[in-house]
Amino acid sequence: MLSGSVNAQSSKSVVDAMVAEETNNSQLKTLAHELFDGIGPRLVGTPGMKQANDWAVAKYQSWGISAKNEKWGEWRGWERGISHIDMVSPRVKSLEGTQLAWSPGMGNKTVTAEVILLPDLADSAAYAAWMPKVKGKFVLVSTNQPTGRPDDNWKEFALKESFDKMKAERTAMTDAWKKRISKTGHTAKTLPVALEKAGAAGIITNLWSAGFGVDKIFQAYTKAIPTVDVALEDYTLLYRLIEGGTVPKLAIHCESKELGVVPTFNTIAEIKGSEKPDEYVMLSAHFDSWDGGTGATDNGTGTLTMMEAMRLLKTFYPHPKRTILVGHWGSEEEGLNGSRAFVEDHPEIVKNLQALFNQDNGTGRVINLSGQGYADAKNYLTRWLAAAPDSIKNRVKTVFPGAPGGGGSDFASFVAVGAPGFSLGSLNWSYFNYTWHTNRDTYDKIIFDDLSNNAMLAAIMVYMASEDPERASTVKAEGVKWPVPTKAIRRGGLDQ
Repeated sequence: MLSGSVNAQSSKSVVDAMVAEETNNSQLKTLAHELFDGIGPRLVGTPGMKQANDWAVAKYQSWGISAKNEKWGEWRGWERGISHIDMVSPRVKSLEGTQLAWSPGMGNKTVTAEVILLPDLADSAAYAAWMPKVKGKFVLVSTNQPTGRPDDNWKEFALKESFDKMKAERTAMTDAWKKRISKTGHTAKTLPVALEKAGAAGIITNLWSAGFGVDKIFQAYTKAIPTVDVALEDYTLLYRLIEGGTVPKLAIHCESKELGVVPTFNTIAEIKGSEKPDEYVMLSAHFDSWDGGTGATDNGTGTLTMMEAMRLLKTFYPHPKRTILVGHWGSEEEGLNGSRAFVEDHPEIVKNLQALFNQDNGTGRVINLSGQGYADAKNYLTRWLAAAPDSIKNRVKTVFPGAPGGGGSDFASFVAVGAPGFSLGSLNWSYFNYTWHTNRDTYDKIIFDDLSNNAMLAAIMVYMASEDPERASTVKAEGVKWPVPTKAIRRGGLDQ
């Protein structure tokens, strides 16, 4: 039986009420439509990020929950515009692709130019001599791929010898390309800048994510010319044409705006504690995303899980024993910066943290919970988890004491300073191939039944942690190596 303000029977009634509400009146689809369809991606420093911050504050306030945007730094402001990438010779074909984040805009210009391939030369001196040949041309700087089919498709249909042959060919091609880049004397980061200085018209990349039609979309390093990612099936077309002796021509038009220095925020919402207001239980998810898609599963689904959990808690547990906070963090994608800043700025919360629950690995139902290296985590996490319905808790595999997360997501910012931050690990749903940082991270990939499961679990864990008469122990398990805290980057994408 729980001591304090509720007993086991009243605890069950609160849990049952939250489960019934989420089962019969979930708001997740409404939230998803408003955030992903209406606002879209949330790259740090963009208007979309600030729009999302303001939307979340307004949504919490509509539920009677206090919320604010808390400034923690500033970033290079940038706004994505349209991208058109068309092959105009040897035939006409519109290509699938997009400019990378922070790519320079081209204004009203459309540039039509030949496409060339980074050649395989002897050494950096040979590349230096070759560099003038890139002037006025688009340059392919990524390896070719022997297949656009994911490995699981090969495993299902191919002969073993065919699959093995393809993998060997792919490995050889990948290794050869790495050597080619190395011989230029540059890295994948510095090569586009060198090509830009040599007068290239633009940089064309492909970072295939090992699935049908899916690419990773990260950032550009050029300052004046566009850097565009072209989808694998179209990139390999250009590659094959060049290797076959045909010189393709592209017409590229990309628009973007530089917005100067803009402030960056975390969105923080609070349900004030009634008995121990200076002790805290937290929900956690990063709010920012890359912007090749709409950031639906990285980490829109985690964001909505925590918002929905807060709605359930406010409705059925409006006067918690401890203060309940939710942190929607900015610039996780560039190094956990928002949560690291929060940890640095709020030692009073970190010191009195009962527990933090973070979710950030896709749309799947939670199936893993680690003790993060805390010696006594098994006692309290198991106790809190026991309150969840069998259909939820019996699917969660626990590992104690576990190992502390050194990075990966925002719970690690808290663990690094010895605070009890825990990751709600989710079922994969082909996350790393298809939606993590990709052009396919969109609304249609969401599994809403799993999100409902996670919202219920998060709300129940927070409720139980808040009501627990005991403080959660943060004694570290013996023999566990602890990560070192890393300071937040407070000024990003700007000349220091």
